[in-house]
Amino acid sequence: MTAAAEFTFDEFTETSGRPMSTLLRWLIAGLKHLARIVASLWTTLAIYYSNLPWPELRLGLAVAFAAFAIWAFWLSRRRRMPVAAFVLMLGVLAWFLTITPSHDRNWRPEVAVMPRAFIDGDRVRLTGVRNFDYRSRDDFTVRYEERDIELSHVIGLDFFVSYWSKGPIAHTFVSFVFDNTWPLSISIETRPEVGRGFEPIASLFKQFELIYVVGEERDIVGVRAIHRREAVYLYRLNTAPDNVRRLLMIYLARINELADRPEFYNLLTNNCTINIIRYANAAGRKGRFNIRHLFNGLIDSYLYHSGRVDTTLPFDELRRRSLINAAAEAAGGAPEPEFSQRIRASLPTAAR
Repeated sequence: MTAAAEFTFDEFTETSGRPMSTLLRWLIAGLKHLARIVASLWTTLAIYYSNLPWPELRLGLAVAFAAFAIWAFWLSRRRRMPVAAFVLMLGVLAWFLTITPSHDRNWRPEVAVMPRAFIDGDRVRLTGVRNFDYRSRDDFTVRYEERDIELSHVIGLDFFVSYWSKGPIAHTFVSFVFDNTWPLSISIETRPEVGRGFEPIASLFKQFELIYVVGEERDIVGVRAIHRREAVYLYRLNTAPDNVRRLLMIYLARINELADRPEFYNLLTNNCTINIIRYANAAGRKGRFNIRHLFNGLIDSYLYHSGRVDTTLPFDELRRRSLINAAAEAAGGAPEPEFSQRIRASLPTAAR
């Protein structure tokens, strides 16, 4: 190779490396800015949703921190300012980690009683079973009861998807089906205080404790389908009875754990659908994580395409027939087992 050829090759290599080097610098700078934005946003929200008692103080401190972070990261030319901002963030993180859940708050009546399970071999006595009589979503007669069930009589699992608005997010819960009594519903929910409802962003910042609401379908299903006007779908799963019994035992253990030691609900890590999937895995489910576990308004599509529901019908037809609002309206405040029978009357037969 001639000297001229060698020079040309070296020159080409040096030149072609420059765009790659520039792109890498841009990428690193972009990631740095993104990390600062995410950290600043998280810290601002953590301050706003902290355990300080005065909303005005929390808002003022959150705004003050956001303003300081913008100045420190993007406006100030002092090299120590970003370090100071990160130190403040670490302080807020340490404060956040000290916030602990509690059973001692002014709870809304719908979540005021923590259920508990007393297991004696095959028999289980459940306390704190919700069976309210509703006149409207906010007008009801409070009634918590006890209920006895037998594990050997568990035969199936039904899955509910309830939409408070159109979109890819919904609430999911299950009912355990027996051959000698009516179904038992268990719904994993937030535990809001009086005057509060579900707040998705707040639930990421230790604002709500976790509760497993154990109740009759005439209550848990009825209030959503009739009084809250949510679109409620009911799917009969083809899970083997042994796996359903194992799943129920896992639920009962978690119910008792929460009664003894409170936990925080978290929209991403400790919510209704993620916990259902987690416990189903422990009970024998085979399958991997699917994005529809997070975007749980699409979970019925996942159930269908993974073969966990009746697939003899096209999915759209199955979904249409699984909407139970009209049946729930017609059943009204009927007692059990009539309510549970009527909302299932037109469902496709489960392959059990």
